[in-house]
Amino acid sequence: MKKLLLYYFIFSIITGAFIYFSSHLNIQLPRFVRHYVNDFLIIPIILFISLQVLKWSKNDTNYTLSIWVILYLCLMYSVLFEFIFPEYLARYTKDFIDIILYFASGLIFYYLQKTKNEF
Repeated sequence: MKKLLLYYFIFSIITGAFIYFSSHLNIQLPRFVRHYVNDFLIIPIILFISLQVLKWSKNDTNYTLSIWVILYLCLMYSVLFEFIFPEYLARYTKDFIDIILYFASGLIFYYLQKTKNEF
């Protein structure tokens, strides 16, 4: 397993959990952090978990996700969380910056899974 990708996953989980629990504990974080960081972190978290399940199920430790699978997941998150859910659920709002963040984090994940450098 590429250690850099694992470290990025762990960092994303810890950071995302901190932001999530901070909002429930009424700890004030900067607006940018409250509204955008978790949107940036969710795609690599989902992709990392998916990659590990696929590696296990295919019994192939070198398996990687194609750019098309990553872009598809980013597109689905964009459609669901920025167009469909805001129409029916008050908790969600349309924000086009989130779409950019989904795709940016997906591309970062793609790059990190392809890198050969290990610590």
